[in-house]
Amino acid sequence: MPILVIDDEPQIHRFLGPALEAAGYAPLRAETAREGLRLAASRGPACVLLDLGLPDMDGKEVLARLRAFSSVPVIIISARDREAEKVAALDAGADDYVEKPFGLAELLARLRAATRRAVLTEAPSPVVITGALAIDLERRLARVSGVELSLTPREWDLLAALARDLGKVVTQRRLLTEVWGPAHVQDSQYLRVYVGQLRAKLGDAARLLRTEPGVGYRLLDAG
Repeated sequence: MPILVIDDEPQIHRFLGPALEAAGYAPLRAETAREGLRLAASRGPACVLLDLGLPDMDGKEVLARLRAFSSVPVIIISARDREAEKVAALDAGADDYVEKPFGLAELLARLRAATRRAVLTEAPSPVVITGALAIDLERRLARVSGVELSLTPREWDLLAALARDLGKVVTQRRLLTEVWGPAHVQDSQYLRVYVGQLRAKLGDAARLLRTEPGVGYRLLDAG
């Protein structure tokens, strides 16, 4: 399974190359945006690890150009830790964001989740299952350990939006737009209230609903 690493730091490639090979992947190396886009188009990687600070093009521009011809999962690996940078990258189509320096075990776990989601997307199922939580998107039903949850329409729409991007960070802006409409993109208090209500109803499965501070929320993929 080829994994494309687009990063201008040689030490990142020296670190990630052997680690990816040991995990069963075939690393592809690009130190510039143009080389990365060429490899993405010609080699069809299973996932792209993309740095934002490239010498010939900003990483968000690379992401935009990549999304013009490919839906490959993209994980941002960057030293930029400002919330605005994360939100912009995720809104532009990134699947996940890992700050440098990062732990190898965490990166590999996120890589496995991203490639697993890509495979599942090829044959979509109306039922999303993570841990004890089962979400039937077609019938608008959610169950925890077989017990049906009583959700309001807003609570359901919020849970369904997260379930459709299982394992991915969904930004506050996107959730507010999808659930409440574009006129409410600044009303983050709505999200805090409804996420709290949703967690209360999820019970033991509430641990699956994770807050990404200042960015959004993620429904964890528990396999």
